Amino acid sequence: MDISLIPQQHTHPERLREREPERIRDDEIDLLRLCQPLWRRKWSIATLTLVVMMLAALVVLSMTPVYRAASTLLIEEQAAQVLSIQQVYGIEGSGSEYLQTQFELLKSRELAERVVYELGLDSHPEFDPRQQSAPLISISGLLDINSWLPFTTPDDIAVEDPEQVAADAFNATVKTFMDRTWIAPVPKTQLVKVQIEMTDAATAARAANTLARAYIDSQMEAKLELTNNATQWINVRLATLKASLEESERQLQAFRDKENLVDLRGAVTTVSAGELSRTSDRLIDARRDRATAESQYRQVAEMKSGGWQRLASAPAVLSNPLAQQFKAQEARALSKVQELSNRYGPKHPQMVAARSELETATASLKAQVEQVVAGIEREYQLSVANEDSLQSSFELNKDQIQDITRKEFKLRELQREVDSNQSLYNTFLNRLKETSATSDLQTANARIVDKAVRPDEPVKPNRKLIVALAGLLALMAGAALAMLLEMLNNTFKSTEEIEEQLNLPVLGILPLLKNKRRMDVAQSFGQAGQTDRTFLEAIRTLRTGVVLSGLNREQKVILVTSSIPGEGKSSVAANLAAALGQMEKTLLIDADMRRPTTAKNFELPVGSAGLANLIAGTAALEECITALDGFDLISAGTVPPNPLELLSSKRFAEALKGLGSTYERIVIDSPPTQAVSDALVLSTLAHSVIYVIKAESTSIPLVRNGVGRLLQNRAPVSGVVLNQVDVEKANKNGYRYGGYYDYYGYSGDQPA
Repeated sequence: MDISLIPQQHTHPERLREREPERIRDDEIDLLRLCQPLWRRKWSIATLTLVVMMLAALVVLSMTPVYRAASTLLIEEQAAQVLSIQQVYGIEGSGSEYLQTQFELLKSRELAERVVYELGLDSHPEFDPRQQSAPLISISGLLDINSWLPFTTPDDIAVEDPEQVAADAFNATVKTFMDRTWIAPVPKTQLVKVQIEMTDAATAARAANTLARAYIDSQMEAKLELTNNATQWINVRLATLKASLEESERQLQAFRDKENLVDLRGAVTTVSAGELSRTSDRLIDARRDRATAESQYRQVAEMKSGGWQRLASAPAVLSNPLAQQFKAQEARALSKVQELSNRYGPKHPQMVAARSELETATASLKAQVEQVVAGIEREYQLSVANEDSLQSSFELNKDQIQDITRKEFKLRELQREVDSNQSLYNTFLNRLKETSATSDLQTANARIVDKAVRPDEPVKPNRKLIVALAGLLALMAGAALAMLLEMLNNTFKSTEEIEEQLNLPVLGILPLLKNKRRMDVAQSFGQAGQTDRTFLEAIRTLRTGVVLSGLNREQKVILVTSSIPGEGKSSVAANLAAALGQMEKTLLIDADMRRPTTAKNFELPVGSAGLANLIAGTAALEECITALDGFDLISAGTVPPNPLELLSSKRFAEALKGLGSTYERIVIDSPPTQAVSDALVLSTLAHSVIYVIKAESTSIPLVRNGVGRLLQNRAPVSGVVLNQVDVEKANKNGYRYGGYYDYYGYSGDQPA
């Protein structure tokens, strides 16, 4: 049943006008309302937080503290060398890649094994798995299939090898040590911190220092090994080079002897050289000049297709001093442009000036290259012309001159081979001497700048942080649980919820009478001297609400019902009848013939005649009415097998009409709406229907369904009574009921 469809004629217009601003603000977030569940359960949340923090404190106090010792290393990018023999070592220590490599070397297993072996950590109780107690629950043991087999397996009777057990223990120790080793580079420096975490503070400090020294020792050993390997390789290579040098010298001397050549202060001549004429000498010079010019010319001609840039790389052009100077200027200008491009944009003034300087240097170089190329071409043409002019005078001595030229070329070739072998041999000989001289020099690219000391304070567990986090998580969990309980508690807890959900006024709020029987509660208003005055005032307030709601229309017959049994509707009906009886002649009718309670509450004799007897005609009206203190009562009587037929019969309507002429108020105790349909039948005969709701017990959908069924049947629902309100609990939880109980100073069950 959609409560929005409930007719508004059953709701006071004044209450509707009061609730209109609240409906407009339904889409807004009410922070105060959201915080109310947390405030109502603040002590539960605080208790949970305190208990969790205490448990966390006990746990962290039982944990073994872990200490962290750190030694600081300075790793230089390139170790100092006495002699320049970096080619032997093959190490170029520069760049972040080099430092990152050294950091990874500090984490290597080889260094960890050195430290474990040197400090004997494989027998330390913290690392040795053989000295550690087994866990209470072993996941690996549960996953081991052999442990679940009902018979003995070969693995169960296998004899363990002591050496293998020791090796496994050593490997486990090394792995544990590596897991507890932290390499922390210091940003923007060449420093690195070697950190070791252990429960033994002194051992942690020794381990950090030992690991740093082991790294330095490993670096020196690696360099020493490289030096030894280089020395061995140079010795082998030097012997080969020496043999090649001796062979080339032997061939050179043999050629001189064979061709009758002598070397006189670097000038090669023959025995018959004196017989050559000056013309022959000039021809030789001319051919040499032509050959040289031709060589340069061909180089230039071959590179000419590649443009002047390729011509600039020709040896003939490079040998020109001006070309070298202009090329150096271009290189400096290009370097300057590249340097400025990393800092400035292409339109920066300095960048523009640098590019202009580069263009000027390039133009100068191009002009010089073109000039040198033109000079080479002219020199070649002159040398060719000179050779042609002398060609006629060389015809008689042509064979002799050609033979001398061939010998000279061969001699130079052999001489170049000797010089090359001699130079290579000298180079390796020098390297061998340098390597031998520095083989015993112990240098390293790292040094310890700050040794590890025994730490005084543990790094973990961070007891304060753990306890604080546990408290924070417990606080969040408690708040979430409180909100969840509030969401799951789908009951009416205040008058505002009733008016918002049902669109009906609240006629009264009855407090819970603790430690009292149902009989005593039903007779509470009649026993004013023994009843809490707050309950009496609540009944009077309910009576006033009923009377005032009947000013505009007759409300002689008042039906009291609820959603389900146990909500206290019979007690409400009895006390309301007693309250009305003080002002008007009132009759209470127990129409709940399925579960009658009125006769028992007022201690009527067993078998007393009642409503069922009256409708069935088995008893007179006078026999069915029992006079009580302030009002009359008609009990349910003998429970019939067909109560709905009796209540819907014409005899019941006629009897009720007859009683209306005698009594000013008739209060009918009706069965619940969700149990049977008796209340719907009785509502057609009533002038007013009062719906009883048990506070914080009856679910909202159940009440909405019950009220909706009554309104669909056009029942005159006047309002709601919120019954059995635990005021003490409500005040603690932050619920307020219009200040009523605060005004009367409610403090529990106190007799009036």
